[in-house]
Amino acid sequence: MTKRVVLAYSGGLDTSVAVRWMIEEWGVEVVCVMVNVGQDTDGGESFESIRQRAMAAGALECVIVDARDEMAEEFCSYAIRANARYEGKYPLVSSLSRPVIVRHLVDQARKFNAHAVAHGCTGKGNDQVRFEVGTHALAPDLEVLAPARLWGMTRADSVDYASKWDIPISATKEKIYSIDENLWGRAIECGDIEDPWAAPPEEPYTLTRVTNTEPVELTISFVDGLPTAVDNVAMSLADVIATLNHRAGATGFGRLDMVENRRVGIKSREVYECPAALAIIAAHADLEDLTLERDVHHEKARLEFRWSELVYDGMWFSPLKEALDAFFLETQRCVTGDVRLRFEAPGLMRIVGRRSPVALYDHGLATYEASDTFRHVDAEGFVRLWGLGIATWAARQGAKNATPRKP
Repeated sequence: MTKRVVLAYSGGLDTSVAVRWMIEEWGVEVVCVMVNVGQDTDGGESFESIRQRAMAAGALECVIVDARDEMAEEFCSYAIRANARYEGKYPLVSSLSRPVIVRHLVDQARKFNAHAVAHGCTGKGNDQVRFEVGTHALAPDLEVLAPARLWGMTRADSVDYASKWDIPISATKEKIYSIDENLWGRAIECGDIEDPWAAPPEEPYTLTRVTNTEPVELTISFVDGLPTAVDNVAMSLADVIATLNHRAGATGFGRLDMVENRRVGIKSREVYECPAALAIIAAHADLEDLTLERDVHHEKARLEFRWSELVYDGMWFSPLKEALDAFFLETQRCVTGDVRLRFEAPGLMRIVGRRSPVALYDHGLATYEASDTFRHVDAEGFVRLWGLGIATWAARQGAKNATPRKP
């Protein structure tokens, strides 16, 4: 019986070539799975035309899955609770979509009785790790294939290969940029971007092109740590993200330019567009300042870095990440309220107000005016006891009592 492989299909050059290459080189049947996580198709191409391209390449079938709400509600939601930014900057744009795709790859592999899943990643990137580790977590019995790590073709070779097999691709040998997109943002690399000294070109930006030079002020409402409305208009999480991508992005807000440490051990210059992700995370973190108890707040901040690192490294389906999810979920019970943001071209954002019905901010305790309710007389004893250990150390072992060190 001919073996069957389920391929994570993007509709682009590499995965289209991978369909035919695996058929010719390995003699397998290929089922393509294209997961819609909110990406724009190249040139506005329909998903049906992309499906037809997969079939023209020789696929047995091409399944299109609409996972936009799933990604927002089951993946982006966790990133929001965790204020997730890898290395304190990158809001995990591609990292969040890969476990969504993996989940559907495994599901379709079961439906089509496949022995393996496949992806179009090279050996240099992070996504190979995310696809393979995620698959092994959900389906240890499935083999994971990576044809692009083996075929040794350049981009020009791949274009020629597609032409040889009459695969109707729009890619050319001159294409400059590699772009990965979903509802959480866009990741842009290659071309001039590979020079970390060169300013990133304007050409590949779409979400953050300035089309509104007037200031934009809006309010995001949160319930239990997740945004539920913009300017008092209730929305699904996916719609909140889309709204903020449009309104904040139009002022130029949401660009990132960074040199990041990839999982495979190399540094890579990356450019991102993620206006909604950065705005939501900033607003959420600000609301936590108002509503989280001090020790919980400090510990959560410490663990956020680790959560982001795990997801970046492809460990979405791991016991530590799930344990951290449980902790973060518990912290969000009172992260409810509104945050007001102001966006100004080109690309500036400030948080100008926040409020919550369960805020831990007490004006009477905080004010220095006549309405002050803080018991200042209590402070003397508190400070004395707080510093008692240091005072004891200074008297017995401090610098004036220490034995001089020998040179």
